[in-house]
Amino acid sequence: MQTPSPPPSPAADPWPVTRPATLETERLLLRPWRDADLAPFAALNADPRVMEHFPSVLGRLDSDAAAARFRRAIAARGYGLWAVEVMGGAPFVGFTGLAPAPDDLPFAPAMEVGWRLAAAYWGRGYATEAAGAAVRFAFERLRLPEIVSFTVPANVRSVAVMRRLGLARDPAGDFVMPARAPGRVPRPHVLYRLRRPEG
Repeated sequence: MQTPSPPPSPAADPWPVTRPATLETERLLLRPWRDADLAPFAALNADPRVMEHFPSVLGRLDSDAAAARFRRAIAARGYGLWAVEVMGGAPFVGFTGLAPAPDDLPFAPAMEVGWRLAAAYWGRGYATEAAGAAVRFAFERLRLPEIVSFTVPANVRSVAVMRRLGLARDPAGDFVMPARAPGRVPRPHVLYRLRRPEG
C-alpha cells in the first residue's frame, strides 16, 4: 500500500469514531503507536525485502514522519494504521489498518485496508489475521459499504492476502499511481474490492 495522505480535520472526516480503538485477534493486538515502535519501524522500512514493491526504502527521518502521520490519524479519527504486536511475544511486528485512499486516485473516496510487516514475521498468517480484524471494524463499526486495497501487480504476497480476505480484483479499476516525489515515475497498480456483507 502507499503511504496515506495526511488526515483531514475531525470535523471534515466522514468516518469518525468517538475514541481511539484497539483491536484484538487470537494472536495479535492492533493498537496506537508508541515511541518504542519507531526504531523497529525504521528497520522494517530500511529492509529491501519489505520495500521491494515500493519506490525506495525509507530513511529514519521519513520513517519517523510516516509513524507520526499514522499517530495523528488515529488521534483524529479513532482508528487508522495501527501498530501490530504479538500478544505475549514481539512488541512490534509492523502495521495494519485502515486509511482513506488519496483523493487523486480515480476510485476515491474509498477506505483502504493495508499492511506492512517485518520480514521476520512473514509466513505466519499475521497480515491476514490483522487485516481481517481491520475489515471487520470497517464493516461492523464504521458501517462502510466497501473496502479497497491496491498494489503493483508484481506484489504477489499482498495480492494473496487480499484474496484470503475475500477481496476480488476489479480489472476496470486498475490505475496508474501518480508519481509522488521528484525523480519517481507513475506505476501501474491493481485494485481489489470487497463489499460489506448483507445483513
